[in-house]
Amino acid sequence: MAPEPATHGGPAAGHLTMASDDRTVVHLLRHGEVFNPEGVLYGRLPGYYLSDLGRQMAVRAADALADHDISHVISSPMERAQQTATPVADRHGLSIQIDPQLIEADNIFEGQKVSVGDGVLKQPRTWRYLYNPFKPSWGEPYDEVAARMTSAVSDARELARGHEAVLVSHQLPIWIARLAAEQRRLWHDPRSRQCSLASLTSLEFRGDALVSIAYTEPSRDLLASASKIAGA
Repeated sequence: MAPEPATHGGPAAGHLTMASDDRTVVHLLRHGEVFNPEGVLYGRLPGYYLSDLGRQMAVRAADALADHDISHVISSPMERAQQTATPVADRHGLSIQIDPQLIEADNIFEGQKVSVGDGVLKQPRTWRYLYNPFKPSWGEPYDEVAARMTSAVSDARELARGHEAVLVSHQLPIWIARLAAEQRRLWHDPRSRQCSLASLTSLEFRGDALVSIAYTEPSRDLLASASKIAGA
C-alpha cells in the first residue's frame, strides 16, 4: 500500500496519538541547532554540540511528543543527536539507545566552509569531487544512506511494535529515508529538503505496511533565529 503524501502542520499531530495493537509510528527527529562559530560543514566530526537555541529546540520536540506512546528513543552516535534525544527520553523515563545506522552521511568537505562566496566549493581544487550530483561523488552514495536508514526504521518498528519510537538523526539521512519511503528518486536539490531543525518526520505503519507520513515543526517559530550556515 503506497503511503499518503506527507502533511505539514504544527506540533500537535492528533492522528498520530491513537493507540492500536497493529499501529506503530517511527518518528525521525532531526537534531536542533548546533554551536558552530567557524561556520564549517561538521558532518561526522566529534565535538559539535547543541547551541542554547538548539537545546530549546530539543525541549520543544520533547513537548510535542509528551502525550505519545513512546517506547524507544534511539539516536545517531553524534553528540548533537544524543543531546536532542535526551529531553525526549527523560520525558518518557527511557534510556537512549545508539544506532550507528542513523549517523550523518559521510562528506569529503567536512570540516570546511561550504557557504556561497567564501566556501571551499569556489576553489578549483575541489571541483574534481563534483562530477556526479546523482550519486553524489562528494560523499556517501544516496542509495547507501537509504539502505541503512530504511534498516534503522525497520529495526525500530520491530522494537516498538504497537507503540512509537523516536529516531534522532540528521537532515540528509532523514530526507533520504523519506524519499525512499515515498518511492521517489533519491538525488535532489538540497534546498528542496523538508527537514528543518528539530523537525519530526513521522512514519505510521499498520503491521509492516507504511500507511502515512506526516511532517511537523515543533520549533517553527525559532527557526528565524537559527544559523543559516550549512551544517548537517
